[in-house]
Amino acid sequence: MSPLGAEEPPVTTIPTRWVGPIRVTGAVDEEVEVPLATYETPLWPSVARGARVSREAGGIHVSIVDERMTRSVLLTARDAASADAASRAIDARLGELQLVVSAQSRHARLLEARSEIVGNLLFVRFAFTTGDASGHNMVTSASDALLRTILSWGLAVEYGSVSGNYCSDKKATVVNGVLGRGRRALADILIPHDVVAGTLRTSTARLTDLVTRKNLVGSTLAGALRSANAHYANMLLALYLATGQDAANIVEGSQGITYAETRDEGLYFSCTLPHLIVGTVGNGKHLPHVERALTRLGCREEREPGANARRLAAITAATVLCGELSLLAAQTNPGELMAAHTVLERGGARPAREDER
Repeated sequence: MSPLGAEEPPVTTIPTRWVGPIRVTGAVDEEVEVPLATYETPLWPSVARGARVSREAGGIHVSIVDERMTRSVLLTARDAASADAASRAIDARLGELQLVVSAQSRHARLLEARSEIVGNLLFVRFAFTTGDASGHNMVTSASDALLRTILSWGLAVEYGSVSGNYCSDKKATVVNGVLGRGRRALADILIPHDVVAGTLRTSTARLTDLVTRKNLVGSTLAGALRSANAHYANMLLALYLATGQDAANIVEGSQGITYAETRDEGLYFSCTLPHLIVGTVGNGKHLPHVERALTRLGCREEREPGANARRLAAITAATVLCGELSLLAAQTNPGELMAAHTVLERGGARPAREDER
């Protein structure tokens, strides 16, 4: 009950609109509409404009080149030599640890164990595949089992924590960008010059220059960690909320690099997302609106383990590219960004166009 005695509402309502369709090729080969849950309503027409470009230009190609979920455990030793000896033992007995994980989980599989030693502290970053789950709980459970096994070997180490922050979970870090966490997605598109001029209302040269000057140089001045983009977080949060994801994962998911080139054929534009953390099973996926969204996205089909989550990651990457492209195009024109926000946010709701429904 609230302090005033009124019963608290069971849910928080967030405006949601289906946008698209987006033409996707590669990991997914079809046109897909996407649900975006957001209070920033200009995001809908912005992503819709990027979706229109995807159809006019023949599609956004998406590759999912890696997938893993990580958990780093912390062990403490008497001294650095003891920590190093334990690290070498873990490396030598990796096969045994892989069997431990396979025996206690239907879907988790141990890929690797990477150690870092600081004085007498031993950090071991375990990486797992987790099927269609994002895998946070799965890898924590597996890491508990691995810790019990390692501590049973009689090494000169003791338990420190099941999570030592070298994972690194829901924090902007370099290690996730280098080693990966979640699905690593590459999305790119080649847009003819006439589409850039007609649909995006800019030029290939202006947009390419802005990507370099704003995203790359500006982000470097700001001290960004392996990140050079305009607003990945906007699209990620909207799609994460609509599909039952752990929204805090946008912290690491929003790290990524936008790149553009001017070519004879048109504008080459790409978004690299090294750690998209999404799942199609697990906590939150039982909610009716989430079930409906995942079903409509085609992520509830009978496929091999992991395939539905890879599909969702590919769709997410394409959505990010649509929104990134549209915003950057708007920012090449003086006053366009603010004018759009003024009309759409202060001017009241407007009927959805066909490509936004």
